[in-house]
Amino acid sequence: MRVTCGLHPHRKMGEAPAFARKREAMGYDALWVPEAQHNPFTALALVAEHSENVRIGTNVTVAFARSPYVMANHGWDLQEYSGGRLVIGMGTQIKGHNERRFSVPWGPPHPRLREYVEMMKACWHTWRTGEKPNYEGEYYRYTLDAWNWNPGPIDYPDPKIALAAVRPLNTRLASELADGVLWHGMMSWAYRDQVLVPALEEGARRSGRDLKDLIVSGGGFVVTAKTEEKLVEAMAEQKRWMSFYASTRSYHPAMIMAGLEDEAMLLHRLSIEQKWAEMVKIIDDDFLEKFAIIGTWDEIPAKMRDVYGGLNTEISFSADIEDPDDEDHIIEVMNEIKMIPSYGEMERTPVAA
Repeated sequence: MRVTCGLHPHRKMGEAPAFARKREAMGYDALWVPEAQHNPFTALALVAEHSENVRIGTNVTVAFARSPYVMANHGWDLQEYSGGRLVIGMGTQIKGHNERRFSVPWGPPHPRLREYVEMMKACWHTWRTGEKPNYEGEYYRYTLDAWNWNPGPIDYPDPKIALAAVRPLNTRLASELADGVLWHGMMSWAYRDQVLVPALEEGARRSGRDLKDLIVSGGGFVVTAKTEEKLVEAMAEQKRWMSFYASTRSYHPAMIMAGLEDEAMLLHRLSIEQKWAEMVKIIDDDFLEKFAIIGTWDEIPAKMRDVYGGLNTEISFSADIEDPDDEDHIIEVMNEIKMIPSYGEMERTPVAA
């Protein structure tokens, strides 16, 4: 099992170099940069500069806020600069954020995302081969380029693309057309196993690929800390984040399957009214446990094995270093996680609805 680590969404760009150096030295397999308060590609360039071998990527950047050409260009430059280590993890975001935050038009996200990936690959093909661009879809078009705009070939394979998903269509697209899936945390294990895993496997069948060779990451939250006392604090923080996510209607199918339809509707209404403090009160321990594995650092590898063993190809384990002994402790835990069987390496029983 590969083990990944993400730069905290609220960290400043200047913290990226130290993050990259430290986490690569500790033995992480991949480092992610999110798109939250800051542009992920700026910080990712610093991560590339201050690391040598670890895989790097975005998890996740907002696709529709940029044209496929712009996204492809970001990826092409960073793939070359990093020495071929890049994964572009991207997702559609939801209608409200596209229209009211990024100020871009909204349309059917699934067919548009398919064209988005196709056009990115068309850009890379033209830049690598010099062939005239000829991609024309319903939503995107790439038929014009010239020598002074074309960045030309690079000495590395095309960047990998992983798609964020919380529904079956984009999950299937991730394994059919892209290089893997980054499942959102807001899902129960039953929803993942009964709704998303069949779509993931169908996408791989369509493309004739083995899921062992793709990125299968995420699905549920991981809440962990060094001690029981710190774990209580981590749970409280996760409840705050979960109250925000659970108010989003795109994630409600997973909540409905978990028997939380009334809570989903209430959270959505409270979010419109911006009653953030009231929303957190709805997320009790039972609610949290339906969507998260919870444990101290020493407990979490066994719990991860039960939930992710034989399915994921990588697991995120982000742990803060607060005193000198923490680093060695985190490395020990990470090495335990690496021993968890990856996709297809152990028998697993799907969680029933």
